[in-house]
Amino acid sequence: MNSRHADLVFTNGPVLTPDGPPGRATGVAVTGGRISAVGNAAARDLVGPSTTVVDLDGRLLLPGFQDAHAHPVAAGLEMVQCDLTGTGTRAQTLAAVAAYAAAHPGRAWITGGGWSMEAFEGGAPHRSDLDAVVADRPVYLPNCDHHGAWVNSRALELAGITRDTPDPADGRIERGPDGEPTGLLQEGAMGLVSRLAPEPAPSDLRAALLRAQEHLHSLGITAWQDALVGSFSGIPDPSAVYAELAREGALTARVVGALWWDRGRGAEQIPELVERRAALSHGRFRADAVKLMLDGIAETGTAAMLDPYLDGCGCATGNRGTSFIDPELLPGHVTELDRLGFQAHFHALGDRAVRDALDAVEAAGKANGPSANRPHLAHLQVVHPDDVPRFAALGATANIQPLWAAHEPQMDELTIPFLGPERAAWQYPFGSLHRSGAVLAAGSDWPVSSADPLAGIHVAVNRVSPGESGPVFLPEQRLDLATAVAAYTAGSAYVNRLDDTGTLRPGALADLVVLDRDPFAGPAEAIHEARVARTYVQGDLVYEAS
Repeated sequence: MNSRHADLVFTNGPVLTPDGPPGRATGVAVTGGRISAVGNAAARDLVGPSTTVVDLDGRLLLPGFQDAHAHPVAAGLEMVQCDLTGTGTRAQTLAAVAAYAAAHPGRAWITGGGWSMEAFEGGAPHRSDLDAVVADRPVYLPNCDHHGAWVNSRALELAGITRDTPDPADGRIERGPDGEPTGLLQEGAMGLVSRLAPEPAPSDLRAALLRAQEHLHSLGITAWQDALVGSFSGIPDPSAVYAELAREGALTARVVGALWWDRGRGAEQIPELVERRAALSHGRFRADAVKLMLDGIAETGTAAMLDPYLDGCGCATGNRGTSFIDPELLPGHVTELDRLGFQAHFHALGDRAVRDALDAVEAAGKANGPSANRPHLAHLQVVHPDDVPRFAALGATANIQPLWAAHEPQMDELTIPFLGPERAAWQYPFGSLHRSGAVLAAGSDWPVSSADPLAGIHVAVNRVSPGESGPVFLPEQRLDLATAVAAYTAGSAYVNRLDDTGTLRPGALADLVVLDRDPFAGPAEAIHEARVARTYVQGDLVYEAS
């Protein structure tokens, strides 16, 4: 018997280890917050009088999931405001707004969001719909992807937005045939109204982060990268509340903050980012990444494309999307950030944005030499085939959001017709990226979509939404289950530079998840049915299913 007993021992596996499928190892021991043994005999040898023994009883033990791209504070706020997540029709959406307004008569503004474009014809609701349910107060509601906002006439009036208001450089005010604003604001135009809405109190932000952390732990998530630490289009800066909870020890997850690159400014902001990194990093929170949003989204024609979008008749338009950061200046910015030790976290959705990001990573490598900063490109909806092998060659991680890679109305009605068949076949090329040798990390973009890693893994494997049956979306881009799980564990740990996590091996931190079953033992179509039974961070139980 070893002289030091383990604090925690899991037995009767299966256990997912880096060197094989579940079941090869059936036990894990944890001592002092780290894995001290892997294997049933070795783990049992560390059981002592005070050891807590957990009988897995055939349930899968695996590393804690990590979300490589999420917005938890914004999600937590949305959960306690006018939350439209899951409203699938125009009638349901308006009923939810009306109910919230009636329940909160003292609120000067109606805020929240999460509505789905597919609930409205052409993906475009009108201000008159909101006016019919809330006419006395301004309403500001971002959609589920947070790249557009729906407002009522009162909000337009307060913001002074009329038919004569010019579009901002980085956004668009949607207008009807009569030239009048419709109440839909895209990208940078959101700020014309969001700047007027009341900011949440610090206590609201604290409550939002704690609620979000609780929710993420219930999904087996032990670490994440917050993809927007700064203020943008009504999203409040979460940096102070992260630092506060980290200092108090109330931040039980490990969090990397991606500091927001103000796309209206240039290199002059870099010294400020250096100062913020030093001031904010504490305990389990560090702010050593920079978020560079290069483009918008395909559904609104703002994702940056190499070739023009098509119109409803299949003819080329004059629109190639929007580049929010000058592609000529981007390589210089990324080179300097890399030199200073920052990780570049790109929002790159269209094929032109992906190429611009890869060009910037390449420039930084040529100037600075091999980098330890692990740049990553998130979303990757459309990737030109010529750029797929560049990820591995340049050391750029592909940060995928698998839930989006399925047939659903937003894809079939608002995206594929405007991309055309050739480009539509380049969407979310997970399989091609993996086969080319790229490192895959995974995230949710929560609250844009569900934060549930098991749902994302299900789609990555099946290319069909959870609970749905065919048609399969680009079946050649499916991943096997082990690769999809690795993206949510070891891959995201790699991006988050949390090298002591992401795998079950002796010496690693005991950030662990117990599922209620072993998905590897069942059919791929049932992956989404698995649930999290327990979540541990550094050996401490932070969630247990009731």
